[in-house]
Amino acid sequence: MSDDVLTTVSSTGGPRRRRVSVKALPQHNRVHNRAVVLQALFHQGAMSRADLARESGLTRPTVSVLVAELEADGIVAEIGQREDVRVGKPATLVEINPDAFHMIVLDLSSADRFVGAVVNLRGEVVDRADLAIDGAVREDAIARVIRLAERLSALTTQRILGIGVGSPGIVDDQGVVREALHLEWFDLPLRQRLADYFHLPVLVANDANVAALGVHTFREVPGLSLMVVTIEHGVGVGLIIGGSLVEGEQFSAGEIGHVTVGADGEGALCTCGRRGCLETVIGARYLSDRIAGLDEGARGEVLRDAGRALGVVAAPVISALNLNEVVLSGPSDLLDGPFRDAAVDTIKARTLSVVGEGLSLRTTQGDGDLVLLGGASLVLQAELGVS
Repeated sequence: MSDDVLTTVSSTGGPRRRRVSVKALPQHNRVHNRAVVLQALFHQGAMSRADLARESGLTRPTVSVLVAELEADGIVAEIGQREDVRVGKPATLVEINPDAFHMIVLDLSSADRFVGAVVNLRGEVVDRADLAIDGAVREDAIARVIRLAERLSALTTQRILGIGVGSPGIVDDQGVVREALHLEWFDLPLRQRLADYFHLPVLVANDANVAALGVHTFREVPGLSLMVVTIEHGVGVGLIIGGSLVEGEQFSAGEIGHVTVGADGEGALCTCGRRGCLETVIGARYLSDRIAGLDEGARGEVLRDAGRALGVVAAPVISALNLNEVVLSGPSDLLDGPFRDAAVDTIKARTLSVVGEGLSLRTTQGDGDLVLLGGASLVLQAELGVS
């Protein structure tokens, strides 16, 4: 990589923002190069300045200047000399100071509670808070979001890098919630509302997409592509392809919850007004209701049916994109066992052997912080260039 980097800027010439190339300016190069250094430290841990130069392709003088700036900002710190034996003077190591900034992250996906946390630059939860929704919709629900963010901001004395939000529904790239049915939010400029109130950078995205970012950034997964299927509060999919989030032309990529899996007119009535949607078959609320009071055998059969339904819908996506890594997020008592096994068997039966043999489908096993971590990932990428 050269120190001279061609950058891009956005222009608004249509329904979606277009990307157009412009001549790189020195300030663009500096921002890019800072991000390159931070990206290396974030993913590889403590490194010497010489290590950073080799890893980034930047010159040693450039790296030294960037590290000095980052040290002055408190974002990186020297941690002493390398302990392993090498020829010459021992190198001094630098690493990201995880508490240089904190982030406020919000998970708005639950039907009954808004959940939030204070998170450091390493994705470690410093403190938590939540707030009951109590049936609030429209402006009352927004007021609860603001109240929760205020409560969280009072729990830290560190500089706040920004606010990251995972919202239910369809969310565009400007942080406008185009539709979140149970909160009665329609064309709500949530990002702008929060930014105006807190005077901080705010990033808002769909909760399933944010969960995928949480896995991609903070959890060990092989490769650069994965699919995260969430069932706990509705059904959604977050897709990371080649390291980038896929949103779709109408920002509704991954909305598989309202794909019908039964015959027309059959199945449970969905919140969207149709019958037989996948959400009514595998959504945690519907699934829990169906297995309540059943013996182990009957319970297992219901869960297997649900897993097969997911497999039918997911198989074409997995095959078309040649995905190896699929993560199921939701209650472990529903997903582990018959549900997961039936989903895997169905996907393998409906795809070429080369696709099925490469498939890893796992559950999060109680990892309920993926949306919160994804909110931190949104802020890190926007403010520090780390993804």
